[in-house]
Amino acid sequence: MALRFFFFLLFPVVGAGIGERAANMPGACGGAIAGSMLWFAWDAWRAARVLRWLRGDAAGTPPPLRGLWGDVIDRARKQLRLRDAQLREAQDRLQEFLAALQASPSGVILLDPQGCIEWSNQTAMQLLGIDSQRDMQQPIGNLLRDPAFNSYQAGRDFSHDIVILGPNSTAGRPVKLSVQLHPYGQGRKLLLARDVTAVEQAEAMRRDFVANVSHEIRTPLTVLAGFIETLQTLQLDAGERSRYLDLMGQQGKRMQTVVNDLLTLSRLEGSPLPSLLDWAPVQPLLQRCEDEARALSVLLTHNHARAHEIHFPDLSDTAAFGEVAGSAGELQSAFSNLVSNAVRYTPAGGTITVRWRWLADGRAEFSVQDTGPGIAPEHIPRLTERFYRVDRSRSRDTGGTGLGLAIVKHVVQRHGAALRIDSTPGTGSTFSITLPAKRLRQPVQPAAVTAA
Repeated sequence: MALRFFFFLLFPVVGAGIGERAANMPGACGGAIAGSMLWFAWDAWRAARVLRWLRGDAAGTPPPLRGLWGDVIDRARKQLRLRDAQLREAQDRLQEFLAALQASPSGVILLDPQGCIEWSNQTAMQLLGIDSQRDMQQPIGNLLRDPAFNSYQAGRDFSHDIVILGPNSTAGRPVKLSVQLHPYGQGRKLLLARDVTAVEQAEAMRRDFVANVSHEIRTPLTVLAGFIETLQTLQLDAGERSRYLDLMGQQGKRMQTVVNDLLTLSRLEGSPLPSLLDWAPVQPLLQRCEDEARALSVLLTHNHARAHEIHFPDLSDTAAFGEVAGSAGELQSAFSNLVSNAVRYTPAGGTITVRWRWLADGRAEFSVQDTGPGIAPEHIPRLTERFYRVDRSRSRDTGGTGLGLAIVKHVVQRHGAALRIDSTPGTGSTFSITLPAKRLRQPVQPAAVTAA
């Protein structure tokens, strides 16, 4: 500042000295004025250079000035460097924020005040069918044409989400999306989208499960209540009382079977996977299946002229069937469910054939073939659902709970095995469980037990 003041005085003094030599006193005044104007012109020229540098966003080399304008340039350069650093930091934070949104498992879309798409992560593009090149700056309402979303957006009540069908939905596999808008900034909105298909399916399954359990238990309870009321209000002879008590016992057993099967499913879903170190011989599992199948056949066909024809492999040689690693109880339950289902659904006089055979790659297959009514193809994919029945009235007549194949599916999955169902309406069905080689110990001569 002192240097600037010095030059401010120097120019008029020099001008006055030159004017005095030229024209005495009047020349001195004119020279002082001329010197002052020259200083202002010089200072304005220096200011113009600084201004030109600043207008160029200070990108080039600054003018080499000293004094006040040099200080201005130095301070401007420091402020510009600080601004650039802050901009870089803000851009880095923005990129980190966008990267976090990109990694979000939910679909994220940023909308401007007009509802046009400013940015979208990859998940949202996949869920909502958005093209990153074509659909940017397009109104979101043009892409989500669901009437429910249009009403939701127009209503401006964004305190809750809505569920709409995704663009990838098909009649056979509907895709449900949860969509919610969150206002922020000056009229902007954040759109979050999640695939809730599995959640919706689980909720539907839960509702169906509760309804089915209630129905399965309510029916025998109603029968029991009716019998109890009859016994309490009517004078019955010994024979009628005995018949009513037998029927009550049957309904009680039916409820007990349903509860036991539900407990079995709960235990299978909540317990660790079966160990590969616990080995059990296969022959006792098959022997128990045979004993249960023949006992059930007698019970179901005692009023018929012909019983079932039940064929099992020759079980006399225990060691010939090898061993299986896993839970013997679970495998017994799965095998028994397949065999008992075949007996229940095969009419009297029909044939049930049980096989255990070794495959060339070291796996083994347990199969149950029957000559029952068979199953239509549209029912086969749903057979392992809880309480799903092809014929509900026939299932109740035979004592089925609708949980047997669900138990089989869980046991098969827990042992790394595979369940296959082959059926032809009017001919019969074959249910097969293929066990992996890592869970099997083959006998010395496996070929001797490959036949039924």
